[in-house]
Amino acid sequence: MKLSQFRFNLPTELIAHHPSDDRDHCKMIVLDRKKGTIEHRIFTDLLEYFNDGDTFVLNNTKVFPARLYGTKEKTGAKIEVFLLRELNQESRLWDVLVDPARKIRIGNKLYFGDDDALVAEVIDNTTSRGRTLRFLYDGPYSEFKKTLQSLGTTPLPKTIQRPIQPEDEAWYQTIYAKHEGAVAAPTAGLHFSRELMKRLELLGVHFAEVTLHAGLGNFRQIEVEDLSKHKMDSEELYINEACVKIVNEAKDNRHRVCAVGTTSMKALESSLTISGRIKPFTGWTNKFIFPPYEFSLADSMITNLHLPMSSMMMMVAAFAGYDLLMKAYKEAIKEKYTFFSYGDAMLII
Repeated sequence: MKLSQFRFNLPTELIAHHPSDDRDHCKMIVLDRKKGTIEHRIFTDLLEYFNDGDTFVLNNTKVFPARLYGTKEKTGAKIEVFLLRELNQESRLWDVLVDPARKIRIGNKLYFGDDDALVAEVIDNTTSRGRTLRFLYDGPYSEFKKTLQSLGTTPLPKTIQRPIQPEDEAWYQTIYAKHEGAVAAPTAGLHFSRELMKRLELLGVHFAEVTLHAGLGNFRQIEVEDLSKHKMDSEELYINEACVKIVNEAKDNRHRVCAVGTTSMKALESSLTISGRIKPFTGWTNKFIFPPYEFSLADSMITNLHLPMSSMMMMVAAFAGYDLLMKAYKEAIKEKYTFFSYGDAMLII
């Protein structure tokens, strides 16, 4: 399929800039792939679609406050630094994006916080926008990390065009987040409340956890019409034995396996064996899923409504079926569903 086939007219007012008042009471559009039907429900209605023994695969990554605001030495020019990943803990080396990039050169020093609480030196230009920074901090690593977190802000996507609010720290995090490392939240999981998870447990639903540290590549614009030529950024992925056991047993016993979000689906598809089961995984994945694609494990999926021509939309189209998804998006727009990270939900069965 081609990039242009994923273009649709999304009114800007339907891009959510705040989450719903109750995590689990957002709208939910339900797509049945076998029947080709579309229903309009609310998120707590999930309970009606799952049974004892079914398994939800959750991404337990935790978003860290990745956006820093600082100034450049001598000129005092304001610089935004987006922390992508830690390269070396001992040397305090980080892979970052800087904005505006043209003002930053190797050797420049950047200052962050009151009284320049943190200083960094640019030591490499890794890409056209990216840089490698060395933070000049003599104290223990735990203190350095604490300082970094206190100066950072929640890395909301730029599409959400409003100032960051203190509440975003909790809003832009799943309630089951455990392992810090993501710069983008696995947003399908934002709809789960503790009460809903308890009710699912009482129903007999199992939860299997993967850790995929979602990166900015999810929001990067795709610039090639031929999707087979697009290269996704690599993301760190961990799947342990406990997760493998829960998921494979559910599959062996013919229970439903539901991927909560595109990151969970990517994790499952990145760790598949020839037999259609998963195995433990530690490493990186740059898997890009777009139609046509044969999914081997999950038979249902919870996701958000995504922006036009985004990689997430393409994965969902591969799972739901392109025609059914485009029909559902058209109906969602008509019914005033909200899209993107803080928007409404979709269940595909």
